[in-house]
Amino acid sequence: MELKQWRYEEFPEFAEAVEGAQIIETTGDEQAVHYLRDVEYAKPGGTALHLQILIPASRNAPLMMNAEKQPFALPCFVFVQGSGWYPQYVCAQLAQLARLAARGYVCAIVEYRHAGIAYFPAQAVDARNAVRFLRKNAGRFGIDAGRMILAGDSSGGHTALWAALLKDKQDVAQNLFPGVPADVKGVVDYYGATSFIAPDTNPCTANHNLPDSPEGRVMGGHNLVERPELARQLSVECNIDKTTPLPPILIFHGTKDRTVNCSCSAVLYRRLKETGHQAQFYLVRGADHGGAEFWTEQIMDIVDGFCQKCFGADQA
Repeated sequence: MELKQWRYEEFPEFAEAVEGAQIIETTGDEQAVHYLRDVEYAKPGGTALHLQILIPASRNAPLMMNAEKQPFALPCFVFVQGSGWYPQYVCAQLAQLARLAARGYVCAIVEYRHAGIAYFPAQAVDARNAVRFLRKNAGRFGIDAGRMILAGDSSGGHTALWAALLKDKQDVAQNLFPGVPADVKGVVDYYGATSFIAPDTNPCTANHNLPDSPEGRVMGGHNLVERPELARQLSVECNIDKTTPLPPILIFHGTKDRTVNCSCSAVLYRRLKETGHQAQFYLVRGADHGGAEFWTEQIMDIVDGFCQKCFGADQA
């Protein structure tokens, strides 16, 4: 065989008969998932923040490493990893999100400034800047900038919702990508820590709403029992009315969640519905705070369908 830089189309296929060998047919559209680790997207106040990015690609649409523009433009699922607003283990859902990526989504996991170095709403601002970075670099990562979803679990769900609630005029001082919008087509909230009003919102947290609690720390180390106005400021449902512009919201919550009471999501869902917003709520029977129950094929189908509806695929 001649030694040269063969183009795929002209390379001669092996066609020799091999007794006992079996042939597996391919189309070239089979998806592989590529992992780009620790992509820096911002450095607010000198703190470097990173994205973990999963990019699906195939033989017919290969990932071009270090290219300014990819040969595909796929929807993007931006996921904020929960951590109680403490330092995040950003790879906690990496394997699960790779399954969503295999369905044709670029998935990006957001690292935010934790409560030890920045108070609320810094985490939501970081998520918005992550969306802006991905939109600005859409060609580099093979993203369709018009088809972006924001998601998160636990405190990440709270952060994703607040990132959708904030508007450009509210975070203009911390907008690291002027002129690049941070809006998304929808939000997926997995068992979000969204409300801090009721005394039983965190069933296993003895210091609930106290200065050293996760919610107290993210609000500057204040006692939210003595400062109910701060609890309302942090609670998502208290900041939504009929005039609040929001994309459609999909909520999942386990009925036996011992960390964030399922009632938090019920309160949020009822508020969204009574204020005329588009929302879906799925109670995951018997599920605790996270776990395999939230990554079944059934739930992946629901998430996929929700995203496609948000993108308008049902009207195409």
